Amino acid sequence: MIGAQQVVDIVLAEARRRGRADETIVLVTDRVDAALRWANNTMTTNGESTSRTTTVISIVRRDGRAHVGSVRSSAVAPSVLMDLVVASQAAAAAAPPARDSAPALPADTAPTDWDAPSPRTGVDAFGGVADALTRGFGGRETLFGYARHVVETTFVATSTGLRRRFTQPTGSVEINAKRDGASAWAGVGTPDFVDVPTDAMLEDLATRLSWAQRSVELPAGRYETIMPPSTVADMMIYLSWTMGGRGAQEGRTALSAPGGGTRVGEKLTSLPLTLYSDPQAPGLQCTPFVAVSGSSERASVFDNGMPIDRVDWIRDGVINALAYPRAAATEFDAPVAVGADNLLMTGGTASLADMVARTERGLLLTTLWYIRTVDPSVLLLTGLTRDGVYLVEDGQVTAAVNNFRFNESPLDLLRRASEAGVSEVTLPREWGDWATRAQMPTLRIPDFHMSSVSQAQ
Repeated sequence: MIGAQQVVDIVLAEARRRGRADETIVLVTDRVDAALRWANNTMTTNGESTSRTTTVISIVRRDGRAHVGSVRSSAVAPSVLMDLVVASQAAAAAAPPARDSAPALPADTAPTDWDAPSPRTGVDAFGGVADALTRGFGGRETLFGYARHVVETTFVATSTGLRRRFTQPTGSVEINAKRDGASAWAGVGTPDFVDVPTDAMLEDLATRLSWAQRSVELPAGRYETIMPPSTVADMMIYLSWTMGGRGAQEGRTALSAPGGGTRVGEKLTSLPLTLYSDPQAPGLQCTPFVAVSGSSERASVFDNGMPIDRVDWIRDGVINALAYPRAAATEFDAPVAVGADNLLMTGGTASLADMVARTERGLLLTTLWYIRTVDPSVLLLTGLTRDGVYLVEDGQVTAAVNNFRFNESPLDLLRRASEAGVSEVTLPREWGDWATRAQMPTLRIPDFHMSSVSQAQ
């Protein structure tokens, strides 16, 4: 493949030559994937792949309005680039006026590493994980799972002279262990595989499987429940996806206020919890500028290349901000706010073990699965527990219990939470394929709603 920088130069030159667009935005993402899989205590497959995605966005301005055409391709032949420009400009000419129109961002000098090659990764990144797993294959548990490492380098360039570049490493390890009909899951996110705690993960899985030597059947109902960070992340990530300002202003979401407007300023919880995104968060760094091929209620193609800052979505228990691209912010007289590709929440000082020790009788979750919307007006979600729900009695885990279907809203969970533990970097189970950068506390919910018993094992 030719370099991504050459792709940018060819596209912008061809767009100028054809002259049918007032502005052109080019996004190029070079991606390298490496994966390792194992099953039945045996390594099964590993491999690497390289790909590129090129997006050409043409903007035609006429009569005070902007029209956008966005065309994307994974083809890498240079000859395809001319066709992308033609298709993008034709799509812009035929498009209706864009609702999210905003002025072009000003020129900005290219970063110092603009001309450097895109970094790579490979299966050798998994060496430490593979060594620990090989030792684990000799234990009592049967192990399944996979590790992946993705390195994406994104280039954003505009015809007005703006240049951005960022390399985003994303990795995860997920292990499922089985013994005597019981199963348990553990997962971590990692940008570089330097210090993945594989041995500790295997020890934790063995402990949980030992808890399952005794099992108890429980009916549906409301239970005091301890939600570890992974489960909290799954619920809060879903909340963050619904925090578009336009939808709330137009009365279409759970963040809409009765009678009009939004719920910004409403106190959700007496716990001093802050839910935020920050591209500079230590250990969870992510792309610090907008890079999108299509507009949504939370991001706009017109903002490509715009810096992303920290946003406190909930601050000290109060709804503090909603997502507004520049055009929506102007329309609704709100601050511009675009979320970074991570999500963090502050917490307290208690460890998970401390919270279990203070529980007279309740449930300890480990992971959630198959989360879907039931009622978007209140953000009521449903889903399943999976790979271990445990009974806590007098401060000790005494048995595994059956799985449940639950019905809960992340907004309502925050309202009812009675305790928050230490905030820890975690991997969400349900959304781990898309959201690996999360930091959440353990939450104690006095009356988590297990709506029905699930027969899933």
